[in-house]
Amino acid sequence: MKLYYADHFVLPLPEGHRFPMVKYARLRERLLASGQFDASDFRVPDAASDEAILRAHDAGYLTRVRDGELDKAEIRRIGFPWSAGMVERSRRSAGATLAACRTAIDEGCGVNLAGGTHHAHRDCGSGFCVFNDAAIAALAMRAEGRARRIAVIDCDVHQGDGTASILAAEADIFTCSLHGERNFPFRKQTSDLDIALPDDTADEAYLAALDTALAHVFGVFRPELVIYLAGADPYRGDRLGRLSLSIQGLASRDERVLARCRAASVPVAVAMAGGYAHEIDDTVSIHVGTVLTAARLFA
Repeated sequence: MKLYYADHFVLPLPEGHRFPMVKYARLRERLLASGQFDASDFRVPDAASDEAILRAHDAGYLTRVRDGELDKAEIRRIGFPWSAGMVERSRRSAGATLAACRTAIDEGCGVNLAGGTHHAHRDCGSGFCVFNDAAIAALAMRAEGRARRIAVIDCDVHQGDGTASILAAEADIFTCSLHGERNFPFRKQTSDLDIALPDDTADEAYLAALDTALAHVFGVFRPELVIYLAGADPYRGDRLGRLSLSIQGLASRDERVLARCRAASVPVAVAMAGGYAHEIDDTVSIHVGTVLTAARLFA
């Protein structure tokens, strides 16, 4: 299984910044050490081109990002200081989901060891998200004639508001978001299917809600490709989560989503999305579990 990474493209952050950038390199190290993958399974993606980005984003926004012309309010909303490294890293992260989708269509499953930047809207970034990789990839797969009916199954703890907004008019791209009702973003958008969960939703209720979502995605929409955002932040030890899932509950979530794709012979591209655990190794362990589940089911 091909695993796409861009952790060596550094996004410089000031000391004490709360985004856990180090998790990506640790994830790759843990997966390589697991013995389940060869070094050749890890691939560096091409950067997403302007053409690919512009299917999902406004030209003026892309220009401001590329040329360092974002104003203070735009930079504050993104949460990262502007740098050339930020631009390159964001392009590579989107490129990794593009590559994971192409691999999934050819081989059954592909993985972006980052990605899930679902708060980026057409004309602005937000919540540590510069370009919306799921929207970029979904629109590219359709433009390339690789898939027509595409479902984005977003299991990050935060609503995929940017994805919902960008893809709202795309009848053949289905957006599904399972998220915390009272969590960021506080102004929600309308996905094709939103399941908003109360604080302290634990494993049993979460998995029941997920089963309802999957029954609709696969029984009603019937996708030809799934893009799965496997956020680690519903975890009960996450600083930003509040849904109180256990690591075992998150493993069951991954098993349900990925096994449903496998049973339906629907290719799936997986992106890691958020994770802000008090102990960063907990976030890494959850992401490792997601990737190992995918490797087992799609071997």
